[in-house]
Amino acid sequence: MYYFCRNRFAVEVLSMKSVLINIIAAIFLLLSAPFAHGQDAGKQTEAFLKAVAAYSSGDIDAAERQFAALIAKDAKNDAAYYYKALCRLAKHDSNGARELINTAVALDSTNYWYREIQLSTYDSSEELDLIIARYERLLKDFPKNSNRQYVLMNLYMAAGSPEKALSVLDDIEGRDGKSDASVMTRSSILRKQDKIEEAYKVLKDYVAEYSSPYVLTVLGEYEMGMYNDANALAYFDEALSLEDGYFPARLGRAETFRLTRKYPQYFQELKDIIGDREAPAGAKSDYLVQVLRGTDQRFLSSFKPQLDSIITEAVEIHPSDSVMLQTASAYSLYAGDTDAAADYAKRCWEIYPDSRGAAYAYLSVIYRGEDWPLLSEGSSKAMEVFPEEEVFLEMNNLAKYNLKDYKGVLQNSIRQLEMAAGDSAKTLSALSGMGDMYHLLGDNKNAYKCYDQALKVNPEYAPVLNNYAWYLCLEGKQLKKALKMSRKTIELEPKNATYLDTYGWILHLTGKSLEAKMFFKQAMLYGGKESATIMAHYVVVLEALGEKELADVYRTQMKALPKEDE
Repeated sequence: MYYFCRNRFAVEVLSMKSVLINIIAAIFLLLSAPFAHGQDAGKQTEAFLKAVAAYSSGDIDAAERQFAALIAKDAKNDAAYYYKALCRLAKHDSNGARELINTAVALDSTNYWYREIQLSTYDSSEELDLIIARYERLLKDFPKNSNRQYVLMNLYMAAGSPEKALSVLDDIEGRDGKSDASVMTRSSILRKQDKIEEAYKVLKDYVAEYSSPYVLTVLGEYEMGMYNDANALAYFDEALSLEDGYFPARLGRAETFRLTRKYPQYFQELKDIIGDREAPAGAKSDYLVQVLRGTDQRFLSSFKPQLDSIITEAVEIHPSDSVMLQTASAYSLYAGDTDAAADYAKRCWEIYPDSRGAAYAYLSVIYRGEDWPLLSEGSSKAMEVFPEEEVFLEMNNLAKYNLKDYKGVLQNSIRQLEMAAGDSAKTLSALSGMGDMYHLLGDNKNAYKCYDQALKVNPEYAPVLNNYAWYLCLEGKQLKKALKMSRKTIELEPKNATYLDTYGWILHLTGKSLEAKMFFKQAMLYGGKESATIMAHYVVVLEALGEKELADVYRTQMKALPKEDE
């Protein structure tokens, strides 16, 4: 689930490669571009390469400006149109890109890359027939591009033309011979035609002639799905005889034992897989997650010692692998061991301190265990490392609120308001939180100021309207204003028991107990019977109306509920 910064170096290397590839491609385009001769040609070449470098480094705006300048100087510069179209695609402007690439194709229809990019500007869901026609013409002009032939096959399948797709595949195999990719594609097409037996016969005929651990493993999985476990194991074993340690086949063997409930063989196979230091950690993690998702608590309870041992060994072999640590954390949570889950997640964050995902995973486990001091400490650290990530601020608020650190929540809400920067939803949330905290700190004057500001942002924000009305009625002040605000909340959310309670209570305080009773009856229908506070208010209203017997009924029910802070 989380990949963190483990592969950052690889990403940087790939980025450098992409820059070099773009520049090399640009040089080839320059060789055929109709530039001017002499000194002007040299300047245009330099400007073109500078624009390509800007595009390759991700500065799309600068690149687009530079390509536009090149086009302004030479309206027949097809390479500049091509790269400007790429800039438009990078900005998700398919229509703008299409217009530019169409010009490039008109200037040089023999350029394969222009025509391929041209196809990417069309919406396959709306213009499928047009795309197919263009691909057919492209492949007619460039017949040996098997990658594009596979694309055309997918387009034929999307258009409901499997026979045409198979015809293209016949051409590929006729020219290049059969391969794992071609027979798997043929099998997939046949399966989509509900020709299941024929689809797998294609694979069986292929492995009878060629050695392919991959196709043998696919056949093993098919036999396993058909509950032919002996045949499945035979295919997996044959795959392993061709390539010792072939990981998918090893997993297939393990799954065959698990699904046929041969648990001693299963756990031995799984132990061997997990213990193999050469096997990829990511594939192990993926399989363990798959097993966890596909099992129930009974399986976990029956084989917890074996599973505990597997997870422990997996982490010992891959102690710094982020995905494995997260898998171990997830398993521990599933097994009910919150402390172990937190320990694995914390270890992952310590190894990858700059990973938002690792921080979030750890804090999520802490939240689940309701360890508020630890959540407060961890989320405070995350806020320092990732000051722009509001999710950590919200976690910190939750922890501080449960610790009754209302000043801390208030400070966070003020910070949230500063971060809102014109975002009305975030501004509203921050002002609402500030108002609530000021009230809890006994400063209703500032609480009401915050609520007034919030209602200027959104006059119909029900949480603020309700709290504002409730706190006014607790003080016995401005009851008409409170009643008006509360009335708006039940118009907005007529099935909200809390809002109905507020409105009914204010009606009672203003001498309208009979009218209040109607709203309390509605509150009882929408969850009010689960709140001791709402029940207590209803009891008072009923007694005010002289309905003592009914009041006693609700009083008895109320006493069975946990007490709440109003």
